[in-house]
Amino acid sequence: MALCGELFIGLKRQATDSSFHAIDPASGRALAPAFSAAGAAEVDTACALARSALEPYRAMPPERRAGFLECIAKHILEQGEPLLQRAHEETALPLARLAAERARTVGQLRLFAAELRARDWLGLRADPALPRREPVSRPDLRQRRIALGPVAVFGASNFPLAFSVAGGDSAAALAAGCPIIVKGHPAHPGTGEWVARAIVAAAVETAMPEGVFSLLNGPDTALGAALVTDPRIRAVAFTGSRSGGLALMKAAAARPEPIPVFAEMSSVNPVIVLPGALAARAAELGREFVASLTLGVGQFCTNPGLLLAMEHAGLGQFIEAARAAITAVTPAVMLTPGIHQHYLRALERLAAGARLLARGADPGGPNCGRAALYSVAAQSLLENPWLAEEAFGPAALIVRCAGLEEVLAVVQTLPGQLTATLQMAGSDLPLARSLLPALEHKAGRLIVNGWPTGVEVCHAMVHGGPFPATSDGRSTSVGTLAIERFLRPLCYQGFPEELLPAELRDAELARSPHRFDGRQLAGEAS
Repeated sequence: MALCGELFIGLKRQATDSSFHAIDPASGRALAPAFSAAGAAEVDTACALARSALEPYRAMPPERRAGFLECIAKHILEQGEPLLQRAHEETALPLARLAAERARTVGQLRLFAAELRARDWLGLRADPALPRREPVSRPDLRQRRIALGPVAVFGASNFPLAFSVAGGDSAAALAAGCPIIVKGHPAHPGTGEWVARAIVAAAVETAMPEGVFSLLNGPDTALGAALVTDPRIRAVAFTGSRSGGLALMKAAAARPEPIPVFAEMSSVNPVIVLPGALAARAAELGREFVASLTLGVGQFCTNPGLLLAMEHAGLGQFIEAARAAITAVTPAVMLTPGIHQHYLRALERLAAGARLLARGADPGGPNCGRAALYSVAAQSLLENPWLAEEAFGPAALIVRCAGLEEVLAVVQTLPGQLTATLQMAGSDLPLARSLLPALEHKAGRLIVNGWPTGVEVCHAMVHGGPFPATSDGRSTSVGTLAIERFLRPLCYQGFPEELLPAELRDAELARSPHRFDGRQLAGEAS
């Protein structure tokens, strides 16, 4: 089935007079077809449809929304190889990587379907009336969580499937009962169209309201600004650059009625290698560090771009192993020409203040990310904190620290991070305990003797962190807790039984996990 290049507004496709092309980053050539670019009129129509869909969609039983998510997953899988092939052409990502990403996308949808059926996300609470309480009686109070409203979801450049049209943000918002309007990433509009077809097919098959989903494409930043400032949009989900996230936050805050922006923006994911680990496995750690750094050409949000180590006999062995591993890395094509140019500027910045230790092989074609490893003394980094900024590519900075005090000083000056990693041995436990309080304030996920690349989609995962890793460190964009970003608590006071929402009535309440008069009850359905 050929791509049409049209927008998806509700259940209808629509073309516009303005268009753009996806670019094959491996060759620089424009890919057919031309894709329609949305403007103010299309934003208005999509937002109106989403608002009209809100009440019927959020009022649906959780089982129906779960079925919708599972149906999306089914239709994505049915698209087979054409979806993966188009994603490969638009991103230069290997087909095996894209197949794994499709599996993650489908898995996320199914995970949120299961979460809907578990019903914990409803946040049900009931405090029964106490009419005889002295000195003041208490009315009957019941609480549940409800959908915020239509959500604007911004597709990511580096995950054309798992963090784009039907990615984690979309799955969480749809599970919460929120219609979504996706601003497709202009680097992979064909991939987005394939996935949009799956969502629309699932919406028709499961009888969803028309405005539950729309896809608006376009390369102009004005499109994103128009979405964020439309009064019918009630929340924003974004994965991308810090500058892009900050611009959306500013626009959302300037609205007459500000709305939350859940933006994942930047992280260097510091790794701290402690002396006992260096003594036990320095060369192994050097090789593993480079493997994590260069995974996906360094274009994951969790690639480790900063490594802190105390001066130790094993540090030289670590550096030599890392240098050899970097030298052996064959440059691969980066996601877009723009990302490649940004990476080259980051290398110039690092070269201005740090010592080059090793480079990967010479690039064999356009837009290839050549790996690089730099070194700097801790004191120099403290005096030039810009050296620790994210490169978004396969480059890292090793920071040599005189002792624990310098490690702590560097950690305390770092901005918020998605992850922080400790490589340690049993003998390092006292040092690890000293570092842990500072690291807990800096990151959303702490790792011991592992590497930050590879984000498990599960209930306990946190993919978030203090600003500027994300705009709101109280949430996560991966895992079932992500649904809470798109819900708000609502209390019902003194309601007669027949006026209460179904899930707060006595019989239904007893079936679900809930708190009753402060006591946590599992519910009969559990």
